Amino acid sequence: MPKNYDRLTALDHSFLLFERPNAYMHVASTMVLEAGPLRTEDGGIDAESIRKATLAQLHRIPRYRQKLVTIPVEGRPVWVDDPTFNIDYHVRHTSLPRPGTERQLKRLSARIMQQHLDRQRPLWELWIIEGLEDDRFAIVSKVHHCMIDGVSGVDLLRILMSPTPDQQLPEPHIFVPRPQPSGLSLLTDEAWRRMTLPFKALGGIGEFLSEARDARRDIASRLRSISSMLGRTLRSASETPINQDIGPHRRFDWFSMDLLELKALRRALGGSLNDLVLTIVTGAVRRFLEGRQCDLSEIEFRVMAPVSVRGEGEQGALGNRVSAWIIDLPVNEADPKAQLAAISAQTAELKASKEAVAAELLTQAAEFTPTALLAMGARNATRVLPFNLVVTNVPGPQFPMYMLGAKLLEIYPHVPLMDNLGLGLALMSYDGQLHWGFNADYDVVPDLHDFVEAIQAAQQELIRSAGIEPGEALPPRRSPARGNGASIGPS
Repeated sequence: MPKNYDRLTALDHSFLLFERPNAYMHVASTMVLEAGPLRTEDGGIDAESIRKATLAQLHRIPRYRQKLVTIPVEGRPVWVDDPTFNIDYHVRHTSLPRPGTERQLKRLSARIMQQHLDRQRPLWELWIIEGLEDDRFAIVSKVHHCMIDGVSGVDLLRILMSPTPDQQLPEPHIFVPRPQPSGLSLLTDEAWRRMTLPFKALGGIGEFLSEARDARRDIASRLRSISSMLGRTLRSASETPINQDIGPHRRFDWFSMDLLELKALRRALGGSLNDLVLTIVTGAVRRFLEGRQCDLSEIEFRVMAPVSVRGEGEQGALGNRVSAWIIDLPVNEADPKAQLAAISAQTAELKASKEAVAAELLTQAAEFTPTALLAMGARNATRVLPFNLVVTNVPGPQFPMYMLGAKLLEIYPHVPLMDNLGLGLALMSYDGQLHWGFNADYDVVPDLHDFVEAIQAAQQELIRSAGIEPGEALPPRRSPARGNGASIGPS
């Protein structure tokens, strides 16, 4: 008999456990689009057509019509179909005071993002924001991290949008929710699953041993990777001004750079695009901490960089298939070339050591762990974090996308904050641009725009160190900022 519910993985479940009153765990983005054919006669945006278009695609992403229920006694949540699903609750329509500036859009984005999602409903919202200057509008997307990671979020962008302006949508499929399972059936299934877990694990080990060319060497390599990763994660990060207790309010800012500039830097200096991004972050952190009168010689600054372990056959699947690297940023080094060399050496070592695979193995081991222990671990994990900053970089489509003929111009991702993480950076490449989203606690980082300017300054410093004059052999960079770009939180 087919099950009428879906179980969360330990990693998906952890994002629910990490959530606090002051620390939501949804991923989000602000997308800026041309009004185009969605412009109404009165100058507004045809939100109803967007709502219908979203509804027509939900059969392809059934998780968007599911909510959480909890297994009795054990306490682990599972996904069940929501019999009261209402698209009007999830796709919302609001407006800036015309003509709305990007400064006002940043302010509204921060307000929308800092509100928790309702756990009694499917964990997503889509906000349509009209009134933006230059005949544009915005969409703010919020999806709980227990549903998606960054890569599957990009897959959803491909589902909801089209690579051509003449998008043809089918009629919405009739939604027939599966009956919600009883508490007794959930408890019985969970008890049986726990009884069979050891046998499944042994089967997986057998398959692993049969497929490995040199099992001993591969096992030894993975054990070394786990040991190395644990050595990094058991060291707490240095205290800095951005690593303080966070409150409920946020600031959101953004910046874009041309991917051709980064590719020119890669040709001149070597390293990967991610290495260059982390070098720019290093220069910005150094400049920012110096502005806060910090002694850089006393700071060991580390970033957590999520790494996708999603296979080719898993593209489009919801849920989280992500691991992480912990990387030391050489913030006490002034030379950008030396910074890049140090970072490139670390990332090369991490790739060779399969540390991301080691982290995934430990995550899989959490499937054996009872919910009460997972919750205790989540509470303790956020108290002494082994890193100062999260920097996540997700590749997006390198061609224009359209929403019912309205061209997507820019997309600024947003990474949630945790206890003692007052700043987070999320990047997404799209159509030749690299878009940076900066999420910060309203009180811990009141000078967020100074950090954005430090990113710009670090980029220019890296260009100069490569012997490239700004603008030389490079196309002019399109600046997304219209208005002063100041980051503003709640008023």
